[in-house]
Amino acid sequence: RDTSVTGVQTCALPILHLNPSLSKKILAWYDNSKRNLPWRVSKKSRKRLYYRLLSEFMLQQTQVKTVIPYFKNFTKNYKSLESLSQISEKQILKLWEGLGYYRRARNLLSSVKLIVKKYNSKLPETVEEIKKLPGVGDYTANALLGFIYNQPTLAIDGNVKRVFARYLNKNQTKINFERLIFLNKKNLFITNRNSDLIEALMEFGALICKPKDPKCSQCCLKKSCRYLKSPKKVRTNKKKKIKIMDYNIFCYVNKKKQIALTKKNKISFLKNFNLPLIKKMENNSINKDWKFLKNYKNSISNLNLNIHLYYKFSNKIPKSYKWYSLNRNKDLIPSFTKKIFNQVSSLF
Repeated sequence: RDTSVTGVQTCALPILHLNPSLSKKILAWYDNSKRNLPWRVSKKSRKRLYYRLLSEFMLQQTQVKTVIPYFKNFTKNYKSLESLSQISEKQILKLWEGLGYYRRARNLLSSVKLIVKKYNSKLPETVEEIKKLPGVGDYTANALLGFIYNQPTLAIDGNVKRVFARYLNKNQTKINFERLIFLNKKNLFITNRNSDLIEALMEFGALICKPKDPKCSQCCLKKSCRYLKSPKKVRTNKKKKIKIMDYNIFCYVNKKKQIALTKKNKISFLKNFNLPLIKKMENNSINKDWKFLKNYKNSISNLNLNIHLYYKFSNKIPKSYKWYSLNRNKDLIPSFTKKIFNQVSSLF
């Protein structure tokens, strides 16, 4: 995600023009078609910064429908930035449990504490200052700057890139989006609804200008959309590459229905969490002490995992391991580990 709109080189490359009517049409569509999402509160609401900060962290790499129940649970338990800033890492990870990418929860808590203590519960007023918050990059900084201060900036996520790329009938990789926004400021920010425009463009990309089967017949931009008009439609982006990986997972278990876990076993997408012994599958030689339980598949982001699960009943485990009940002790472990729990439970 990238969207700084200042300091852009304006020479050499051809200028891509956006029709001045684009913003007004997108905003009109948004007013009539936007989803009712719990973090969309009045610009004057005291909860606006809290709701926006929370939702932006949650929506990183996660779909809206998945985020909604977690957002509601957070705001039910902690009603303000100040109250959230008082909780521990253990408490926030418990609430985050199952949402994945747990570093976001830690960064959220660190950012909230910083905003409350250093900035007196107010968002910094520049992209550069906002980006000093843990876990905040260009995209989130621009989104928050626009949402909270109504500044003329855009948060360029995949949805917005697709809208502009289709509208111009260009491949996304051929567009410098920073430059596009910078050179079209006068055509884009023609109302005083800059915060709404950020959301309207993302919403439009999610509901109308979709990755597959865009709803061109319902599009408010169809009269000026080059993609729709052109007999040679340019593919706007590349397909996400899916990696297929094989892992052997070895579980120490005992007759008390416990499994041994350690934080020393790390896998690329899961760090600092309790896991059994995990090894990338390189050969088929397995120690005879380990018994095969089953194969199953697991998908995480762009990874398709083939899991080969083994177990061994044992009362002795390595020093770095601790016993966890298969029926309890499920707090603060990723859903990936819970699936292992479920598989191993079949032994009893």
